[in-house]
Amino acid sequence: MERPQILLLTHGGWGMSLLEGVKMVIGAVDFVQEVPLRPQVTFQEYLALVRKAADAMPDGSLILTDMFGGTTTNAGALVGREKNIKVISGLNAPLLIEACLELSDGDSIDFDSVLETGQTSIIDVIEKIAKSLEEKEAENNG
Repeated sequence: MERPQILLLTHGGWGMSLLEGVKMVIGAVDFVQEVPLRPQVTFQEYLALVRKAADAMPDGSLILTDMFGGTTTNAGALVGREKNIKVISGLNAPLLIEACLELSDGDSIDFDSVLETGQTSIIDVIEKIAKSLEEKEAENNG
């Protein structure tokens, strides 16, 4: 069975910059590619590029898009339905790391785990630190 792939669909191509940061954390990943949306590209042109990239993706692959409702997600959704490829919107570093680790550790992606990681990685830092300090103070006084 061929290893699943991850396809990034982002405005301006920032997905590959994000991937460079991810590589600093987990090392090389050869199963991620991107189809960047550039300002001069029409929706139909972009859709054709995404279809071409998805044609080479084996079963169990994943499309990650930058923002719901945007051209990248709309194209990803159409191609995902056509090719039976899972599509997750809201690309961030923890989500991409989780997806890459899933493939680095095996030959499949636990889509629910990737989605959960992306959702739980959004944190109000000041609130989190303040709560942690309050809990430590309560432990020390209790």
